[in-house]
Amino acid sequence: MLLVPTLKGYLCSNMKKTRPYHHGNLQEALLEAAISLISEVGPAGFTLREVARRAGVSHNAPYRHFRDKDALLAEVAAQGYKELTKVMVQAAGRQTDALEALKEAGLAYVSFALRRPEHFTVMFDATFSKDLQPAAAEAAEDAFSTLLGLVKKCQDEGQIAGGDNLDYALLAWTMVHGIAKLAITQRLPYASHSKILRFARFVIDESLP
Repeated sequence: MLLVPTLKGYLCSNMKKTRPYHHGNLQEALLEAAISLISEVGPAGFTLREVARRAGVSHNAPYRHFRDKDALLAEVAAQGYKELTKVMVQAAGRQTDALEALKEAGLAYVSFALRRPEHFTVMFDATFSKDLQPAAAEAAEDAFSTLLGLVKKCQDEGQIAGGDNLDYALLAWTMVHGIAKLAITQRLPYASHSKILRFARFVIDESLP
């Protein structure tokens, strides 16, 4: 008499533990879980199994969207590069002076890193194959092309010396990237974002003519 309800309860309980995912947007849920995990363990300690657990899905569910963990990390990086390009373009677009546009894009770079430290870490600490992860590679190239274009405009207007704009773009990039990296790893003696951005402005103004 007691066997049937007991067995029924066991089966129901077991089904709850092993039920397949029912996310309306599995890919978005996995990306959110991935970013949360990266904030704690970084790209090196990242596993798809833990991402699946945090997203509340079976450990096989991520493979419906991502071939492996590198593919998921590449998608996080692609998201980051696209947002970075967008904020740089927006910041530069608010300026009519070419040099000020370049400077504001640099500040936007640092601000992005402060706002999206997990994305920033994956973008520059994880390695991707251009052949295997073309979307991430293309997004990264778009971001750098934006910087090259801003430098070229400064050259065209005589605010930066002419010649190969690559050297000047790398100069600008390494400057703001160093600040951003030091900031998100808490190596700067500033606790607030506003003070970090003030310092970034100081460095940019002192470094660019």
